[in-house]
Amino acid sequence: MEDLKDVIAKKLVELRTQAKLTQLQLAEKLNYSDKAVSKWERGEAIPDIRVLIKIAEIYGVTLDDIVKEENLTTPVQRKKQINGKHIFITALAAVLVWFIATGIFMVFYFISPTEKYSYLVFVVAPLPTAIVLLVFSAIWGNRITNAISSSLVVWSCAVIFHIFVETFAPEFIKIYFIYIVAAVFELLLILWFVYRWYVAKHGKFKINFHLKRGE
Repeated sequence: MEDLKDVIAKKLVELRTQAKLTQLQLAEKLNYSDKAVSKWERGEAIPDIRVLIKIAEIYGVTLDDIVKEENLTTPVQRKKQINGKHIFITALAAVLVWFIATGIFMVFYFISPTEKYSYLVFVVAPLPTAIVLLVFSAIWGNRITNAISSSLVVWSCAVIFHIFVETFAPEFIKIYFIYIVAAVFELLLILWFVYRWYVAKHGKFKINFHLKRGE
């Protein structure tokens, strides 16, 4: 039987490799130094129980998966965490979109043919903002932030279409139907994210059920 330090060290390396994290990235999530992570993975030290629980949460596995010699029974599911740095970068990118929009607005405002419609720049701006949020959410976010940013894209498109039609084709009186279309897309988004959540949970429950039955 392997020593507990060796078992934990082996599992920590295996989990981190499967999650495609560097020692430094894991250390940042745990608020430890990469040197500490390196010691754990070499078997020179054992993380305390609170750290082990945190590591299990990050990888989406159980504590047993880390401390027992058996092969992993739970597939590694790297848990995305939003930290202050990620929020700052995302907010900075969103503000940059509006900074650019303001510059374009100023250009159009001081040109006679486009002055009347220069305000439309700010009508369009929410869409690239929503797209930026969606991109960063896909990188750093989770299902909730992905769902919210996807919804923002849908409703931004609906509002833009509505205002542009009212501005350039006011005789089209059935424009409000665009919101029915947007609502349908929103429903599809909700069903899609609920389906993904169910599949993830159902798969994990299915594995645990088979294990209990000894299959």
